[in-house]
Amino acid sequence: MSNQISSAVFLRGALILTLLLVVLISKSAAQESTSPHVALLTIDGAIGPSTTDYFKRATESAGERGAELIIVHIDTPGGLDAASRDIIQHILSSPIPIAMYVYPSGARAASAGTYILYASQIAAMAPATTLGAATPVQIGGPPGTPSPGGNPKESDQKEEKEKANKDDEEGKDEDKKEKPLSGTAMERKMVNDSVAFIRGLAQRNGRNAEWAEKAVREAATLTASEALEMNVVDIVAKNDEDLLKQVAGRKVSLDSGEITISAEIAQLPIENYEPDWRNELLALITNPQVAYILLLIGIYGLIFEGYSPGAFVPGIVGIICLLLAFYALQVLPINYAGLALIIVGALLIVAEVFMPSFGALGIGGIIALVIGSVMLIDTDVPGMQVSRKLIAAIAGVSGVFLLGLLMAVGRSLRKPRPASDQALVGRVAVVSNVSEEEVLVHLGGEIWRAHCETPLEPGQRVRVIAQRGLLLYVEPG
Repeated sequence: MSNQISSAVFLRGALILTLLLVVLISKSAAQESTSPHVALLTIDGAIGPSTTDYFKRATESAGERGAELIIVHIDTPGGLDAASRDIIQHILSSPIPIAMYVYPSGARAASAGTYILYASQIAAMAPATTLGAATPVQIGGPPGTPSPGGNPKESDQKEEKEKANKDDEEGKDEDKKEKPLSGTAMERKMVNDSVAFIRGLAQRNGRNAEWAEKAVREAATLTASEALEMNVVDIVAKNDEDLLKQVAGRKVSLDSGEITISAEIAQLPIENYEPDWRNELLALITNPQVAYILLLIGIYGLIFEGYSPGAFVPGIVGIICLLLAFYALQVLPINYAGLALIIVGALLIVAEVFMPSFGALGIGGIIALVIGSVMLIDTDVPGMQVSRKLIAAIAGVSGVFLLGLLMAVGRSLRKPRPASDQALVGRVAVVSNVSEEEVLVHLGGEIWRAHCETPLEPGQRVRVIAQRGLLLYVEPG
């Protein structure tokens, strides 16, 4: 009877699960149904690997579901050069027109965002938005040098402004061709490469190439109205509906040729393509702060597992965190010397626990950890650096731990040491064997000979009252 009941419960559960799967599949199929619409994406914050993944997957999904136009709300201070170029390549090869829209009011398309805006088939801005400051910033170079996709340093901007003011005072023509850049050959090479790249994008879409070059060489910026007047963008729109009205009937150039956007585009529904769980997970893992914390947890987890084999939890957590950290770091611009210093610093701090050196190992470990943390992310791109506050917090926690360890060691050194033949007095042992010749007890993982005035039984607990060489005197305890 019980078997029949169990079978009935199992069949009912299986039926319910099947119905749920059917509902989910039908719902997913309904969501994936193809119909004409306008796809809406959002790029907010620094451009990195997760942004590229989201952009590619969302635009491909929009194309499969019948989108006739893709609008991308963009608000970014810049980003990594490799990620930005991946997005640009995807825009240029897109079979669907893409409208990059600097939105909402107060947003900006700085640095890498300017390149992306120039690459789009339709460039639009909302009122009170800005673009520009596209000077490259050297990845891995000393402070103040240029690096692709980053923002110029304030000192560089100040020098450029002072130079411009000096030129104006001397009555030089502002439209005069730029002089060759000063600096190293690598800096000039990077800037010239960026200039050629953005000029090519401008010429492809019929936009102002001269100002594009100025944005790279002089970190120039423009407001929305100025950008429209200077043919840097195509449209200034208050919102998505206004943007759709203005793009209706406009001709754009794609890889497949020139097409005309439908006049009825404004009547199509707008569908929002939000990042899915995969994009959210990638964005979380590739955040430099999270990657840094995962790296430290992974290193310490494996170290503690090595010192306490069989604990499993530190080792499992350490391996998972370390693999996630390595995945994040391989898509981020890292300095391998910084990574090595972090690993060495962590090893020295843990070594202080097991081989007390009165602070020498621990202090050296903290110094190596801090220097390595500062060097780890090798770029000046906003939003792509390890926070100095986080590094200070890690160093502070490590310092407090080290201080506590040194105090514990100091207290243990000040304690009076018992005589070697009295170290076991007062400890509890367990009788392991009783015979006419001798009594054996188990104490601290060792077997000792013992003597007791009263009879003992195996398994009985006894207390050590005296020690004479290798013989313990015990009493029932």
